[in-house]
Amino acid sequence: MEPENNSRRDFLLAGLVAAGLATGCNPKKDPFEAGANGVQASGKKVKLLSVDGDVIEVDEAFLKPVPHLPDVSNAEARIGIPGKKFVMVIDLSRCKNLKKCQSACNFAHDLNPGHNWIKVNPMKGAEHTAPYWEPTTCMHCDEPPCVKVCPVDATFKRQDGIVLIDSDRCIGCRFCMAACPYSTRVFNWGEPDLPAAVANQPYSAETSIPQKKGTVGKCDFCADMTRMGMLPHCVSACPNGTFFYGDLNEDSVTNGADTFRFSDLIKDKAGYRLMEDLGTKPSVYYLPPAGRNFPFESGLENDKTQNS
Repeated sequence: MEPENNSRRDFLLAGLVAAGLATGCNPKKDPFEAGANGVQASGKKVKLLSVDGDVIEVDEAFLKPVPHLPDVSNAEARIGIPGKKFVMVIDLSRCKNLKKCQSACNFAHDLNPGHNWIKVNPMKGAEHTAPYWEPTTCMHCDEPPCVKVCPVDATFKRQDGIVLIDSDRCIGCRFCMAACPYSTRVFNWGEPDLPAAVANQPYSAETSIPQKKGTVGKCDFCADMTRMGMLPHCVSACPNGTFFYGDLNEDSVTNGADTFRFSDLIKDKAGYRLMEDLGTKPSVYYLPPAGRNFPFESGLENDKTQNS
């Protein structure tokens, strides 16, 4: 199946607008030229979508936050982005157990060591089947059991499908952890080791920062990045394009390099969801590890390197 490059995908365009605002969009000068308006290129590229739906690369130095976007309160964070239904696809044939997704997530959310919101586990369907690597995140279920059991409405589901946690409300009862069939939540038993500037800032349900002692944490689909029109950290960090992210309403998902119609990708690649029989209706889909890009053993070598 060929990547689709012409579908309407406005969920990434805000970052491109930000680049234009940062440079002033001088029609007589290339805004992304090194030295334009006194800005020097950093050499680090960021992938964005153009207005024509093509993936382009822009130097990070030319990107600035979109100035007209206000800070999102936790009350606003509970609503979500109107008209969106976010979805993730994980292609198991591309995973090499590099754990770049995990390290990027940990860094972005200032997680303590061992508090991985993304786990990459060796899996095997049956005795005589081949093993493979399976990344797992919060499934952001349409029927989330974690939300139903929370006694204080600390964990909630937004209209765009993302399930978040408000740590200002969380009382640490861990009912949500017991109810989650995917075991994707972690509990902050101790005081997180955070820089003072991070620890003292108000908690944001969209960034999940700062984590607090006695509360639960989990994958948040990088809701703050999504609001800015950028991809979640796990998607952009994976060098093999294992993670795809997009809008179900737009029927489009991308890993930054390749973009597909979601419906075609799931149909043509026999996509599935974990524990479908439970009725949780996850927003994370998997593509089988058929025609794998890497042998399973190469992932074992990565494990040895990371643990040495």
